[in-house]
Amino acid sequence: MGVDQETENTTGVRLRPPRHPLDRRTVAWWRAQLLLTVAPPVVVLCVLGTLIAPARFWLLLPAVVIAVPGLLVTVLLPLWWYKVHRWEVTDHAVYVRTGYFWTEGRIAPMSRLQTVDTTRGPVQRLFGLTTVTVTTGSAKGALKIKGLEHGTAAELAERLAMVTQTTPGDAT
Repeated sequence: MGVDQETENTTGVRLRPPRHPLDRRTVAWWRAQLLLTVAPPVVVLCVLGTLIAPARFWLLLPAVVIAVPGLLVTVLLPLWWYKVHRWEVTDHAVYVRTGYFWTEGRIAPMSRLQTVDTTRGPVQRLFGLTTVTVTTGSAKGALKIKGLEHGTAAELAERLAMVTQTTPGDAT
């Protein structure tokens, strides 16, 4: 059976890829995160290279070696990640597909949901995005849907919180 084929088990959970993309602003958010990682060492090396004339070449060379691939990664990888990351919530389960180099698809039946949380870091807040974390009874850990528009995330968290209260089962 292929990964993209739809099958249904006895609980009504269909094994298939999730349908919804993240908010488009997630690409800019990821780029900002990558830029905040790449820029500081490049700036420090450039400033030192400007101030210390005898070591200029040996300081500017690593700055270029970091900046060029860092810029390529900052521009290209978020576009790729945006195509991979997906999410969906049905009446029966929460579906999440994530990954950078290896993709991971996870399905959490509603009966396994324990808690629902939202998180907004400072950079995420700047872009109007929120992360929804769904804790389950799984040893694999929580499902995270990063990069949702804040209003969508709030509605989703409220819906899932209501489901955790009304779904029978002990969520283990």
